[in-house]
Amino acid sequence: MSWNPTQHDAGSETGLDSLETLVIPRARDLGGFEVRRALPAPERQMVGPFIFFDQMGPAEFITEGGIDVRPHPHIGLGTVTYLYQGEFEHRDSLGTHQMIYPGEVNWMVAGRGVTHSERTSEETRQTKHHLFGIQTWIALPEDREDMAPDFEHHGKEALPMISDTGIDAHLILGSAYGKTSPVTMQSETFYVDVQLQAGTQFPLPDNHEDRGVYVTEGSVEIAGQSFDAGRMMVFSPGDAITLKAGPTGARIMALGGATLNEKRYIWWNFVSSSEEKIEAAKQAWKQEDWANGPFSLPPGDTDEFIPITPELDRTKPRG
Repeated sequence: MSWNPTQHDAGSETGLDSLETLVIPRARDLGGFEVRRALPAPERQMVGPFIFFDQMGPAEFITEGGIDVRPHPHIGLGTVTYLYQGEFEHRDSLGTHQMIYPGEVNWMVAGRGVTHSERTSEETRQTKHHLFGIQTWIALPEDREDMAPDFEHHGKEALPMISDTGIDAHLILGSAYGKTSPVTMQSETFYVDVQLQAGTQFPLPDNHEDRGVYVTEGSVEIAGQSFDAGRMMVFSPGDAITLKAGPTGARIMALGGATLNEKRYIWWNFVSSSEEKIEAAKQAWKQEDWANGPFSLPPGDTDEFIPITPELDRTKPRG
């Protein structure tokens, strides 16, 4: 639908029976840096094509502190990093070397295979700094899983804005409210960063099959019930959904799109409709044949990588 908040002017049309799934993320402390994982969850593996959803931080680092995600592989998915605070230095096996700052988009499509690293830059490590953001994986359609890997970067000014009284939103991926993001997508998707002032109502798009909301700050009300930060709600297809920001306002990530026709397996950093493709990728990474194999290390970051541990090797793909 096009943006028209007045067509959802009461919020009472949204009943709690429209709330299909409530996900409370699992929190992990990575040495003073907290990550909350909402997807995949026992309650829900995916929302539309979104199969992985991590909240990073908020965290504060003292001098010389930061994030060091060593080179690691992906297949069958696209990753999008979106920051509220801080920065990452991205390198990948395509030869990309790209900084990402708040409100910008790094979109990396793994396809048949890519390797990347994400680190806090040396410049940022010189002073106290913060990090807060969301990283997601989007499963590729079966006929695009073996596509050539690709990378796009888009600045904040390139993302369509959705503005109204008490509403400031940016369309990160896909199409919603009559607008389309410049990021190249492989399936029907929408992903929106929404900031709401206290008491403001916000309708979710009604032209997507699967829709969810993750609250990153503040709270929202649905049919009179409040949901605080760190909650993901997934709604029934086709129902008109309007959220209302709580007394301190809210920041949410609205996400979803078309569901995929095929089952998806996920193992470590690999996503695929085929367990055999995941096993082949696993064996290729273990062989460490960066010169002749399907994976290579990112130029400029070749001194180390994340190995497959014996404990991880014994696990099975989840479907």
